[in-house]
Amino acid sequence: MRIIFKILVFFALSILIFDFTSCKKDKITLDSGAKLQFSQDSILFDTVFTTIGSSTRNIRVRNKNNQRIKISSIQLQGGSASPFILNVDGAKGITFNDVEIAANDSLYIFIQVNVNPNNANSPLIINDAIKFSVNGNEQTVYLEAWGQDAYYHRPTDAIKFKDGSYLAYSLVSASNNTTVTWTNDKPHVIYGYLVVDSTQKLIINAGVRVFLNYKAGLWVYRYGELKVLGQKGNEVTFTGARREKEYADEPGQWDRIWINEGSVNNEINYAIIKNGYIGVQAEFFGGANVNFITEPRRLKITNTKIQNMTLWGFYGLGYNVYGGNNVFSNCQEHCVNIQLGGKYTFLHCTFANFWEKDNARTKPAININNYTAEQVLPLDSAYFGNCIIDGKLSNEINLDLDYSDVGFQPKHIFSNGWLKTTIDVSDGAHFINNKIGTGNLAFNDYKNYNFQATNESQIKGFTHPKSTTDVLKFPFDLNLVSRNTSSVTIGAYEN
Repeated sequence: MRIIFKILVFFALSILIFDFTSCKKDKITLDSGAKLQFSQDSILFDTVFTTIGSSTRNIRVRNKNNQRIKISSIQLQGGSASPFILNVDGAKGITFNDVEIAANDSLYIFIQVNVNPNNANSPLIINDAIKFSVNGNEQTVYLEAWGQDAYYHRPTDAIKFKDGSYLAYSLVSASNNTTVTWTNDKPHVIYGYLVVDSTQKLIINAGVRVFLNYKAGLWVYRYGELKVLGQKGNEVTFTGARREKEYADEPGQWDRIWINEGSVNNEINYAIIKNGYIGVQAEFFGGANVNFITEPRRLKITNTKIQNMTLWGFYGLGYNVYGGNNVFSNCQEHCVNIQLGGKYTFLHCTFANFWEKDNARTKPAININNYTAEQVLPLDSAYFGNCIIDGKLSNEINLDLDYSDVGFQPKHIFSNGWLKTTIDVSDGAHFINNKIGTGNLAFNDYKNYNFQATNESQIKGFTHPKSTTDVLKFPFDLNLVSRNTSSVTIGAYEN
Protein backbone atom coordinates (compact mmCIF):
# COMPACT_ATOMS: atom_id res chain seq x y z
CA MET A 1 0.00 0.00 0.00
CA ARG A 2 2.79 2.42 0.83
CA ILE A 3 4.44 1.80 -2.54
CA ILE A 4 1.16 2.41 -4.39
CA PHE A 5 0.60 5.58 -2.36
CA LYS A 6 4.07 6.91 -3.23
CA ILE A 7 3.50 6.22 -6.92
CA LEU A 8 0.19 8.06 -6.84
CA VAL A 9 1.79 11.03 -5.07
CA PHE A 10 4.61 11.10 -7.65
CA PHE A 11 2.18 11.17 -10.58
CA ALA A 12 0.07 13.82 -8.89
CA LEU A 13 3.09 16.03 -8.34
CA SER A 14 4.25 15.44 -11.93
CA ILE A 15 0.86 16.54 -13.25
CA LEU A 16 0.93 19.64 -11.06
CA ILE A 17 4.46 20.51 -12.19
CA PHE A 18 3.50 19.91 -15.84
CA ASP A 19 0.40 22.06 -15.50
CA PHE A 20 2.38 24.80 -13.78
CA THR A 21 5.11 24.69 -16.44
CA SER A 22 2.57 24.61 -19.26
CA CYS A 23 0.67 27.51 -17.76
CA LYS A 24 3.89 29.47 -17.41
CA LYS A 25 4.88 28.78 -21.04
CA ASP A 26 1.39 29.64 -22.23
CA LYS A 27 1.46 32.96 -20.43
CA ILE A 28 2.60 36.04 -22.37
CA THR A 29 5.58 37.70 -20.78
CA LEU A 30 5.29 41.42 -20.13
CA ASP A 31 8.85 41.73 -18.88
CA SER A 32 10.54 44.72 -20.54
CA GLY A 33 13.77 42.74 -20.50
CA ALA A 34 12.27 40.05 -22.72
CA LYS A 35 13.46 40.86 -26.21
CA LEU A 36 13.65 39.29 -29.64
CA GLN A 37 16.72 37.83 -31.24
CA PHE A 38 17.37 38.00 -35.00
CA SER A 39 19.32 35.73 -37.32
CA GLN A 40 20.90 38.94 -38.65
CA ASP A 41 20.55 42.60 -37.86
CA SER A 42 20.67 43.78 -41.47
CA ILE A 43 19.59 42.43 -44.85
CA LEU A 44 21.58 43.28 -47.99
CA PHE A 45 20.08 42.75 -51.43
CA ASP A 46 22.71 42.57 -54.16
CA THR A 47 22.23 44.71 -57.26
CA VAL A 48 18.67 44.42 -58.56
CA PHE A 49 17.35 45.97 -61.73
CA THR A 50 14.50 48.44 -61.85
CA THR A 51 11.05 46.96 -62.55
CA ILE A 52 12.34 43.40 -62.02
CA GLY A 53 12.64 43.18 -58.23
CA SER A 54 14.83 40.54 -56.70
CA SER A 55 14.79 37.17 -55.06
CA THR A 56 13.25 36.94 -51.63
CA ARG A 57 15.37 37.24 -48.51
CA ASN A 58 14.29 36.08 -45.06
CA ILE A 59 15.08 36.72 -41.45
CA ARG A 60 14.45 34.46 -38.48
CA VAL A 61 12.95 36.11 -35.40
CA ARG A 62 13.56 34.08 -32.24
CA ASN A 63 11.85 34.12 -28.85
CA LYS A 64 14.37 32.57 -26.48
CA ASN A 65 12.23 33.28 -23.43
CA ASN A 66 10.41 30.59 -21.48
CA GLN A 67 7.08 32.34 -22.04
CA ARG A 68 5.17 33.45 -25.09
CA ILE A 69 5.96 36.89 -26.39
CA LYS A 70 3.69 39.28 -28.21
CA ILE A 71 5.11 41.63 -30.81
CA SER A 72 2.88 44.68 -30.67
CA SER A 73 3.81 45.76 -34.17
CA ILE A 74 6.05 44.84 -37.08
CA GLN A 75 6.28 47.60 -39.63
CA LEU A 76 8.34 48.93 -42.47
CA GLN A 77 9.60 52.35 -41.50
CA GLY A 78 9.12 53.62 -45.07
CA GLY A 79 5.45 52.74 -45.02
CA SER A 80 3.50 52.51 -48.26
CA ALA A 81 6.23 54.38 -50.14
CA SER A 82 8.77 51.66 -49.38
CA PRO A 83 9.99 49.49 -52.28
CA PHE A 84 10.18 46.58 -49.83
CA ILE A 85 7.33 44.25 -48.96
CA LEU A 86 7.03 41.88 -46.00
CA ASN A 87 5.44 38.47 -45.69
CA VAL A 88 4.55 37.41 -42.14
CA ASP A 89 2.71 34.13 -41.59
CA GLY A 90 1.66 34.01 -45.24
CA ALA A 91 0.27 37.54 -45.31
CA LYS A 92 1.88 40.33 -47.32
CA GLY A 93 1.94 43.88 -46.08
CA ILE A 94 3.90 46.70 -44.52
CA THR A 95 2.40 46.62 -40.98
CA PHE A 96 1.43 43.68 -38.73
CA ASN A 97 0.04 43.88 -35.20
CA ASP A 98 -0.07 41.52 -32.21
CA VAL A 99 2.09 38.78 -33.64
CA GLU A 100 2.85 36.07 -31.08
CA ILE A 101 5.78 33.66 -30.88
CA ALA A 102 5.62 30.66 -28.56
CA ALA A 103 8.22 30.11 -25.86
CA ASN A 104 11.60 29.07 -27.31
CA ASP A 105 10.18 29.21 -30.81
CA SER A 106 10.79 31.35 -33.88
CA LEU A 107 9.10 33.12 -36.77
CA TYR A 108 10.33 33.66 -40.35
CA ILE A 109 9.72 36.95 -42.12
CA PHE A 110 10.26 37.12 -45.88
CA ILE A 111 11.32 40.37 -47.54
CA GLN A 112 11.23 41.32 -51.22
CA VAL A 113 12.28 44.55 -52.93
CA ASN A 114 11.11 46.18 -56.14
CA VAL A 115 12.98 49.15 -57.54
CA ASN A 116 11.04 51.77 -59.47
CA PRO A 117 12.46 53.04 -62.79
CA ASN A 118 14.35 56.28 -62.74
CA ASN A 119 16.60 58.26 -65.03
CA ALA A 120 19.77 57.87 -63.00
CA ASN A 121 22.52 56.05 -64.85
CA SER A 122 24.64 55.28 -61.80
CA PRO A 123 23.85 52.70 -59.10
CA LEU A 124 21.51 53.85 -56.38
CA ILE A 125 21.12 52.66 -52.80
CA ILE A 126 17.70 52.01 -51.30
CA ASN A 127 17.39 51.86 -47.53
CA ASP A 128 14.61 51.00 -45.17
CA ALA A 129 14.17 49.28 -41.81
CA ILE A 130 11.80 46.86 -40.09
CA LYS A 131 10.79 48.06 -36.61
CA PHE A 132 9.63 45.61 -33.96
CA SER A 133 7.76 46.88 -30.87
CA VAL A 134 7.88 44.44 -27.93
CA ASN A 135 6.99 45.23 -24.30
CA GLY A 136 7.77 48.91 -24.72
CA ASN A 137 11.05 48.22 -26.56
CA GLU A 138 11.85 48.97 -30.17
CA GLN A 139 14.20 46.73 -32.12
CA THR A 140 15.31 47.35 -35.71
CA VAL A 141 16.51 45.28 -38.65
CA TYR A 142 18.00 47.37 -41.45
CA LEU A 143 17.36 46.76 -45.16
CA GLU A 144 19.59 47.84 -48.02
CA ALA A 145 19.34 47.23 -51.77
CA TRP A 146 21.45 48.38 -54.66
CA GLY A 147 19.35 49.11 -57.71
CA GLN A 148 20.06 50.43 -61.16
CA ASP A 149 18.12 51.50 -64.18
CA ALA A 150 18.67 49.42 -67.31
CA TYR A 151 17.66 48.91 -70.92
CA TYR A 152 15.21 46.01 -71.21
CA HIS A 153 14.82 43.83 -74.28
CA ARG A 154 11.60 41.82 -74.03
CA PRO A 155 10.15 39.43 -76.65
CA THR A 156 7.68 40.87 -79.14
CA ASP A 157 7.25 37.78 -81.31
CA ALA A 158 7.94 34.04 -81.37
CA ILE A 159 9.01 31.29 -83.75
CA LYS A 160 6.84 28.19 -83.47
CA PHE A 161 8.50 24.83 -84.14
CA LYS A 162 6.91 21.63 -85.40
CA ASP A 163 7.00 20.04 -81.94
CA GLY A 164 4.85 22.88 -80.60
CA SER A 165 7.63 24.67 -78.75
CA TYR A 166 8.37 28.38 -79.17
CA LEU A 167 11.41 30.60 -79.33
CA ALA A 168 10.44 34.06 -78.09
CA TYR A 169 12.43 36.93 -79.56
CA SER A 170 12.68 40.64 -80.26
CA LEU A 171 14.73 42.55 -82.83
CA VAL A 172 17.60 44.81 -81.86
CA SER A 173 15.81 47.46 -83.92
CA ALA A 174 12.40 47.71 -85.57
CA SER A 175 14.07 49.20 -88.67
CA ASN A 176 15.99 47.48 -91.44
CA ASN A 177 19.43 48.60 -92.65
CA THR A 178 20.17 49.88 -89.16
CA THR A 179 23.31 50.16 -87.06
CA VAL A 180 22.54 50.06 -83.35
CA THR A 181 25.22 51.12 -80.86
CA TRP A 182 25.14 50.27 -77.16
CA THR A 183 27.10 52.50 -74.80
CA ASN A 184 27.95 51.78 -71.18
CA ASP A 185 25.54 54.30 -69.64
CA LYS A 186 23.19 51.53 -68.44
CA PRO A 187 23.19 47.73 -68.41
CA HIS A 188 21.19 45.79 -71.00
CA VAL A 189 18.85 43.08 -69.73
CA ILE A 190 17.68 40.49 -72.27
CA TYR A 191 14.60 38.26 -72.08
CA GLY A 192 14.15 35.55 -74.69
CA TYR A 193 16.35 35.99 -77.77
CA LEU A 194 17.50 39.38 -78.96
CA VAL A 195 18.02 39.12 -82.73
CA VAL A 196 20.35 41.13 -84.94
CA ASP A 197 18.47 40.62 -88.20
CA SER A 198 19.88 40.17 -91.70
CA THR A 199 20.18 43.86 -92.51
CA GLN A 200 21.22 45.01 -89.05
CA LYS A 201 24.47 45.66 -87.24
CA LEU A 202 24.98 45.77 -83.47
CA ILE A 203 27.99 47.55 -81.99
CA ILE A 204 28.60 47.00 -78.27
CA ASN A 205 31.08 49.52 -76.91
CA ALA A 206 33.60 49.05 -74.11
CA GLY A 207 32.27 48.66 -70.59
CA VAL A 208 28.76 47.54 -71.56
CA ARG A 209 27.25 44.95 -69.22
CA VAL A 210 24.77 42.51 -70.74
CA PHE A 211 22.59 40.47 -68.38
CA LEU A 212 20.59 37.59 -69.82
CA ASN A 213 17.69 35.81 -68.17
CA TYR A 214 17.13 32.06 -68.16
CA LYS A 215 17.25 30.61 -71.72
CA ALA A 216 17.87 34.08 -73.15
CA GLY A 217 20.46 34.70 -75.85
CA LEU A 218 21.87 37.06 -78.46
CA TRP A 219 21.28 35.80 -82.03
CA VAL A 220 23.14 37.32 -84.98
CA TYR A 221 21.02 35.98 -87.80
CA ARG A 222 22.27 35.28 -91.33
CA TYR A 223 23.95 38.42 -92.81
CA GLY A 224 23.59 40.30 -89.55
CA GLU A 225 26.75 41.69 -87.97
CA LEU A 226 28.08 41.91 -84.39
CA LYS A 227 30.97 43.99 -83.09
CA VAL A 228 31.90 43.70 -79.41
CA LEU A 229 34.52 46.39 -78.83
CA GLY A 230 35.77 45.99 -75.27
CA GLN A 231 39.06 47.30 -73.92
CA LYS A 232 41.50 46.05 -71.30
CA GLY A 233 40.02 46.98 -67.91
CA ASN A 234 36.79 48.00 -69.61
CA GLU A 235 35.60 44.67 -70.97
CA VAL A 236 32.13 43.91 -72.29
CA THR A 237 30.47 41.41 -69.94
CA PHE A 238 27.82 38.80 -70.77
CA THR A 239 26.38 36.97 -67.76
CA GLY A 240 23.15 35.88 -66.07
CA ALA A 241 20.60 38.39 -64.82
CA ARG A 242 20.50 37.04 -61.27
CA ARG A 243 22.64 39.34 -59.13
CA GLU A 244 22.64 37.54 -55.79
CA LYS A 245 25.96 36.26 -54.47
CA GLU A 246 24.91 32.64 -54.79
CA TYR A 247 24.59 33.12 -58.57
CA ALA A 248 28.01 34.75 -59.08
CA ASP A 249 29.54 31.45 -60.24
CA GLU A 250 26.44 29.47 -61.19
CA PRO A 251 26.58 28.08 -64.77
CA GLY A 252 23.63 27.59 -67.12
CA GLN A 253 21.84 30.84 -66.27
CA TRP A 254 21.35 31.85 -69.93
CA ASP A 255 21.63 30.26 -73.35
CA ARG A 256 24.29 31.53 -75.80
CA ILE A 257 25.64 34.09 -78.25
CA TRP A 258 24.65 32.58 -81.60
CA ILE A 259 26.22 33.82 -84.85
CA ASN A 260 25.18 32.61 -88.31
CA GLU A 261 26.84 32.90 -91.72
CA GLY A 262 26.73 35.83 -94.13
CA SER A 263 29.07 38.35 -92.52
CA VAL A 264 32.86 38.59 -92.59
CA ASN A 265 33.01 41.34 -89.99
CA ASN A 266 31.79 39.70 -86.77
CA GLU A 267 34.21 40.64 -84.01
CA ILE A 268 34.50 40.03 -80.26
CA ASN A 269 37.36 41.77 -78.47
CA TYR A 270 37.96 42.05 -74.72
CA ALA A 271 34.78 40.35 -73.59
CA ILE A 272 34.01 38.25 -70.52
CA ILE A 273 31.36 35.63 -71.33
CA LYS A 274 30.35 33.48 -68.38
CA ASN A 275 27.75 31.40 -66.56
CA GLY A 276 25.72 30.31 -69.58
CA TYR A 277 24.99 27.15 -71.55
CA ILE A 278 27.22 27.76 -74.60
CA GLY A 279 29.46 30.82 -74.67
CA VAL A 280 29.68 31.49 -78.42
CA GLN A 281 28.14 29.38 -81.17
CA ALA A 282 29.42 30.30 -84.66
CA GLU A 283 27.43 28.16 -87.04
CA PHE A 284 26.68 27.68 -90.71
CA PHE A 285 22.89 27.85 -90.51
CA GLY A 286 22.26 26.58 -94.03
CA GLY A 287 19.01 26.58 -95.94
CA ALA A 288 17.79 26.70 -99.53
CA ASN A 289 20.16 28.21 -102.10
CA VAL A 290 22.94 28.64 -99.54
CA ASN A 291 26.34 27.37 -100.68
CA PHE A 292 28.44 25.86 -97.90
CA ILE A 293 31.71 26.49 -99.73
CA THR A 294 31.25 30.09 -100.86
CA GLU A 295 29.04 31.52 -98.12
CA PRO A 296 30.97 34.08 -96.01
CA ARG A 297 31.09 33.22 -92.33
CA ARG A 298 33.85 34.83 -90.33
CA LEU A 299 34.38 35.66 -86.67
CA LYS A 300 37.40 37.28 -85.08
CA ILE A 301 37.57 36.68 -81.33
CA THR A 302 40.46 38.11 -79.34
CA ASN A 303 41.43 38.96 -75.75
CA THR A 304 38.28 37.24 -74.52
CA LYS A 305 37.45 34.97 -71.60
CA ILE A 306 34.73 32.34 -71.90
CA GLN A 307 34.16 30.40 -68.69
CA ASN A 308 31.81 28.30 -66.60
CA MET A 309 29.44 26.94 -69.26
CA THR A 310 27.20 23.92 -68.70
CA LEU A 311 27.97 22.60 -72.19
CA TRP A 312 30.70 24.19 -74.35
CA GLY A 313 32.73 27.37 -74.23
CA PHE A 314 32.98 27.78 -78.00
CA TYR A 315 31.07 25.81 -80.62
CA GLY A 316 32.02 26.14 -84.29
CA LEU A 317 30.12 24.39 -87.05
CA GLY A 318 31.65 24.82 -90.53
CA TYR A 319 32.81 28.33 -89.61
CA ASN A 320 35.85 30.55 -90.20
CA VAL A 321 37.31 31.74 -86.90
CA TYR A 322 40.46 33.69 -86.08
CA GLY A 323 41.27 33.90 -82.37
CA GLY A 324 44.11 35.09 -80.17
CA ASN A 325 44.87 35.86 -76.53
CA ASN A 326 41.74 34.03 -75.38
CA VAL A 327 41.12 31.98 -72.24
CA PHE A 328 38.39 29.35 -72.56
CA SER A 329 38.00 27.52 -69.27
CA ASN A 330 36.01 25.33 -66.90
CA CYS A 331 33.12 24.01 -68.98
CA GLN A 332 31.14 20.86 -68.27
CA GLU A 333 32.09 19.32 -71.63
CA HIS A 334 34.43 20.93 -74.20
CA CYS A 335 36.09 24.32 -73.99
CA VAL A 336 36.16 24.22 -77.81
CA ASN A 337 33.96 21.97 -79.93
CA ILE A 338 34.62 22.14 -83.69
CA GLN A 339 32.14 20.21 -85.82
CA LEU A 340 31.80 19.57 -89.59
CA GLY A 341 35.03 21.21 -90.65
CA GLY A 342 35.68 24.88 -91.30
CA LYS A 343 38.76 27.02 -90.84
CA TYR A 344 40.10 27.87 -87.38
CA THR A 345 43.19 29.66 -86.13
CA PHE A 346 43.93 30.02 -82.41
CA LEU A 347 47.12 31.83 -81.39
CA HIS A 348 48.35 32.31 -77.82
CA CYS A 349 45.19 30.90 -76.29
CA THR A 350 44.75 29.04 -73.02
CA PHE A 351 42.25 26.17 -72.99
CA ALA A 352 42.06 24.92 -69.41
CA ASN A 353 39.25 22.72 -68.17
CA PHE A 354 39.11 22.18 -64.42
CA TRP A 355 35.34 21.85 -64.13
CA GLU A 356 34.38 21.05 -60.51
CA LYS A 357 30.60 21.40 -60.45
CA ASP A 358 28.07 18.68 -59.61
CA ASN A 359 28.60 16.41 -62.62
CA ALA A 360 32.06 15.04 -63.32
CA ARG A 361 33.54 15.94 -66.69
CA THR A 362 34.41 13.08 -69.06
CA LYS A 363 35.00 14.88 -72.37
CA PRO A 364 38.27 16.58 -73.39
CA ALA A 365 38.86 20.32 -73.54
CA ILE A 366 39.30 20.30 -77.34
CA ASN A 367 37.14 18.28 -79.76
CA ILE A 368 37.52 18.43 -83.56
CA ASN A 369 35.25 16.64 -86.06
CA ASN A 370 34.85 16.79 -89.88
CA TYR A 371 32.12 14.35 -90.84
CA THR A 372 28.59 13.06 -90.40
CA ALA A 373 27.12 9.64 -91.18
CA GLU A 374 26.32 10.92 -94.68
CA GLN A 375 29.37 12.95 -95.71
CA VAL A 376 32.86 14.24 -94.99
CA LEU A 377 33.19 18.03 -94.88
CA PRO A 378 36.33 20.07 -95.44
CA LEU A 379 38.43 20.95 -92.42
CA ASP A 380 40.45 23.58 -94.28
CA SER A 381 42.59 24.09 -91.20
CA ALA A 382 42.59 23.91 -87.44
CA TYR A 383 45.76 25.61 -86.29
CA PHE A 384 46.68 25.94 -82.62
CA GLY A 385 49.89 27.97 -82.23
CA ASN A 386 51.60 28.73 -78.89
CA CYS A 387 48.52 27.46 -77.04
CA ILE A 388 48.06 25.76 -73.67
CA ILE A 389 45.65 22.82 -73.62
CA ASP A 390 45.29 21.54 -70.06
CA GLY A 391 42.76 20.11 -67.65
CA LYS A 392 41.99 17.38 -65.15
CA LEU A 393 41.69 14.53 -67.67
CA SER A 394 44.69 12.55 -68.86
CA ASN A 395 43.81 13.41 -72.45
CA GLU A 396 42.41 16.85 -73.30
CA ILE A 397 42.44 16.58 -77.13
CA ASN A 398 40.05 14.48 -79.22
CA LEU A 399 40.51 14.29 -83.01
CA ASP A 400 37.35 12.71 -84.42
CA LEU A 401 38.46 12.96 -88.07
CA ASP A 402 37.74 11.04 -91.24
CA TYR A 403 40.76 10.88 -93.58
CA SER A 404 39.11 8.60 -96.16
CA ASP A 405 38.13 11.32 -98.64
CA VAL A 406 41.29 12.24 -100.53
CA GLY A 407 39.78 15.51 -101.70
CA PHE A 408 38.87 16.59 -98.18
CA GLN A 409 41.93 15.65 -96.15
CA PRO A 410 41.60 17.43 -92.77
CA LYS A 411 44.37 19.88 -92.00
CA HIS A 412 45.17 20.31 -88.32
CA ILE A 413 48.37 21.54 -86.69
CA PHE A 414 49.38 21.96 -83.05
CA SER A 415 52.55 24.02 -83.01
CA ASN A 416 54.80 25.26 -80.18
CA GLY A 417 52.22 24.50 -77.51
CA TRP A 418 51.87 22.85 -74.12
CA LEU A 419 49.51 19.93 -74.65
CA LYS A 420 48.10 17.52 -72.12
CA THR A 421 47.27 14.52 -74.28
CA THR A 422 47.77 10.79 -74.66
CA ILE A 423 47.23 10.71 -78.43
CA ASP A 424 50.12 9.93 -80.77
CA VAL A 425 52.02 13.18 -81.38
CA SER A 426 54.89 11.63 -83.36
CA ASP A 427 53.39 12.83 -86.64
CA GLY A 428 55.58 15.83 -87.47
CA ALA A 429 53.09 17.13 -90.01
CA HIS A 430 50.41 17.74 -87.39
CA PHE A 431 52.39 18.18 -84.15
CA ILE A 432 55.34 20.57 -84.31
CA ASN A 433 57.71 21.42 -81.47
CA ASN A 434 55.22 20.92 -78.62
CA LYS A 435 55.70 20.13 -74.95
CA ILE A 436 53.57 17.20 -73.86
CA GLY A 437 52.36 17.47 -70.30
CA THR A 438 51.58 14.53 -68.06
CA GLY A 439 50.60 16.45 -64.95
CA ASN A 440 48.83 19.80 -64.74
CA LEU A 441 50.41 23.21 -65.08
CA ALA A 442 50.65 25.29 -61.93
CA PHE A 443 48.15 28.12 -62.40
CA ASN A 444 47.69 31.01 -59.99
CA ASP A 445 44.10 30.09 -59.09
CA TYR A 446 42.18 27.94 -61.55
CA LYS A 447 39.12 27.80 -59.27
CA ASN A 448 38.76 31.55 -59.69
CA TYR A 449 39.65 31.50 -63.40
CA ASN A 450 43.17 32.88 -62.98
CA PHE A 451 45.10 30.90 -65.58
CA GLN A 452 48.42 32.67 -65.46
CA ALA A 453 51.05 29.99 -64.87
CA THR A 454 53.19 30.24 -61.75
CA ASN A 455 56.07 28.10 -63.07
CA GLU A 456 57.24 29.84 -66.22
CA SER A 457 59.92 27.24 -66.93
CA GLN A 458 57.16 24.79 -67.93
CA ILE A 459 55.91 27.04 -70.73
CA LYS A 460 58.95 29.10 -71.75
CA GLY A 461 61.73 28.76 -74.25
CA PHE A 462 60.46 28.17 -77.78
CA THR A 463 62.78 29.41 -80.51
CA HIS A 464 61.14 27.70 -83.48
CA PRO A 465 60.71 30.16 -86.39
CA LYS A 466 56.98 29.50 -86.55
CA SER A 467 56.69 30.55 -82.92
CA THR A 468 58.21 33.95 -83.67
CA THR A 469 55.82 34.45 -86.58
CA ASP A 470 52.82 33.79 -84.33
CA VAL A 471 54.15 36.08 -81.61
CA LEU A 472 54.41 38.98 -84.03
CA LYS A 473 50.68 38.67 -84.72
CA PHE A 474 49.97 39.22 -81.01
CA PRO A 475 52.95 41.18 -79.63
CA PHE A 476 51.08 41.88 -76.36
CA ASP A 477 49.40 39.37 -74.07
CA LEU A 478 45.93 39.47 -72.55
CA ASN A 479 47.21 41.89 -69.87
CA LEU A 480 48.93 44.12 -72.47
CA VAL A 481 52.36 42.84 -71.42
CA SER A 482 54.90 42.86 -74.27
CA ARG A 483 55.85 39.37 -75.46
CA ASN A 484 59.43 38.16 -75.62
CA THR A 485 59.93 36.94 -79.18
CA SER A 486 63.07 34.95 -78.34
CA SER A 487 61.69 33.17 -75.27
CA VAL A 488 57.95 33.45 -75.52
CA THR A 489 55.50 32.22 -72.88
CA ILE A 490 52.91 29.81 -74.25
CA GLY A 491 49.26 30.69 -73.75
CA ALA A 492 47.38 33.94 -73.24
CA TYR A 493 49.74 35.38 -70.60
CA GLU A 494 53.39 36.38 -70.84
CA ASN A 495 55.31 35.60 -67.64
